[in-house]
Amino acid sequence: MSGSNSSAPSVSIPVFETEGDPLALTVHSQPLPVSVAAGPQTRAGRLRMLLVMAICAAPVLASYFTFYVVKPHGHAYSDLITPTRDLPADLPLTDLQGQGVRPESLKGQWLLTLVQPGACDSECDRMLFMQRQLREMLGKERDKVDKVWLVPDDQPLSAALMKAVSDAPAVTVLRVPPQRLQAWLQPAPGHRLGEHLFLIDPMGRWMMRTPAHADPMAVKKDLERLLRASASWDQPGR
Repeated sequence: MSGSNSSAPSVSIPVFETEGDPLALTVHSQPLPVSVAAGPQTRAGRLRMLLVMAICAAPVLASYFTFYVVKPHGHAYSDLITPTRDLPADLPLTDLQGQGVRPESLKGQWLLTLVQPGACDSECDRMLFMQRQLREMLGKERDKVDKVWLVPDDQPLSAALMKAVSDAPAVTVLRVPPQRLQAWLQPAPGHRLGEHLFLIDPMGRWMMRTPAHADPMAVKKDLERLLRASASWDQPGR
């Protein structure tokens, strides 16, 4: 039948060699299927990948275990958020020029974050000052911390305020819809978002909230403990 040769399975045929004595029988074996031969190699590759992932994650997990469970040098002054809350991947952020900013771009650095309106009042000034002073008090560890100001409205910033937040080290100022912001960050019961500073870790997780009318020296100790616990894996700069 036409085409039967192309569809027939390959079969090894015994070859009888008549030269020489005694009569020889030669059988040619077929190679193993690719899927069978590659099986052990694939499993080994997966095991190596899982091992690398575990090694990378170990320092991060260790630092969180140290801070949340072991809690060296006493309990935290600030509120620890358990479980931590991930930065929403679709959080609509824009800079002061109206350009969209990807939430992913904020990862890689500790973020000391405040929430204040664009028409910054005396309370806003106080929180901006505390944010700046807390970072400076960290000394050589301060380069691991960025300052972020989330603005939940469209009010313009004054020229004097623009200059203040632009001076090095600059504050990253981003606008965000208030409803979306409140679905992520939350104040302590009976308080407002603007009364707190929020700490976001380098993986984009909200994990600490300072008390309202916080004592800067007590907050500094919390920040130092966190940075010390993460010293084995966190690096300055984003």
